[in-house]
Amino acid sequence: MSIVFTEDRGAVRHVVLNRPEKRNAMNQELLLALGRALREAAAETSVHCVVLRGEGPVFSAGVDLGELAASAGTPGMLRPFRQVFLDCANICEEMAKPVVCQIHRTCVGGALEVALGCDLRVASSDAQLGLPEVKFGIIPDVGGSTRLPAVVGLGRAKELIMTARTIDAAEAERIGLLNRVVAPEDLEQATQQLVDELLANSHVAVGRAKRVIDASARPALAQTLEMEVAVQEYCVAVAREAGREAAEAEAQPATLAG
Repeated sequence: MSIVFTEDRGAVRHVVLNRPEKRNAMNQELLLALGRALREAAAETSVHCVVLRGEGPVFSAGVDLGELAASAGTPGMLRPFRQVFLDCANICEEMAKPVVCQIHRTCVGGALEVALGCDLRVASSDAQLGLPEVKFGIIPDVGGSTRLPAVVGLGRAKELIMTARTIDAAEAERIGLLNRVVAPEDLEQATQQLVDELLANSHVAVGRAKRVIDASARPALAQTLEMEVAVQEYCVAVAREAGREAAEAEAQPATLAG
């Protein structure tokens, strides 16, 4: 089966991450497939709502760290790697139909940034969410630094990003990061209930209302997304230089001894 597959349930298309053996870690293959599936859902007139979910034990453990390290370590590769990632969140936000993210267990880093591109988020009570990037000397740069403040407010967004803290589903719901939290066994039913509420209304009006609301919440989206990657390039350059200096310092005593 494909690394991303889809299921149509009436007017609802489920787009499913299918890399369970890697906890649905988002590598380039998965992200390219996800982007294609989302574009097809956006273009299909018979689809009035999209559900994004993950197969296996967790929704997604975030970015594939091996691929991220390779791209960050190669000058000029960060932007292309990041753009494939960002496209997925952008498509979710830009399509004129609601996108519901169904989250179970883990949703951190890049996975949460994609979830923030969705309109609504439903999660199981055992879910854990966070943006841990600053622990590793980088920032959330695929929309997290831009979209999180619009969802939870500036102060809470700063706290979550700057402390790199992971929070549970109850706290995420309290601050508005999650719309609904239910017991794990009720997650699919709760998602369907929310979808049914959306579909009970004019799909044209719902989709256009979404676009207006998003435009009002993030009027400078393009500029802040560009700022994210510019800052990320700076952080990566600083880390690369620090690594070079540390390697030189470690080699220095051996040179003197010789």
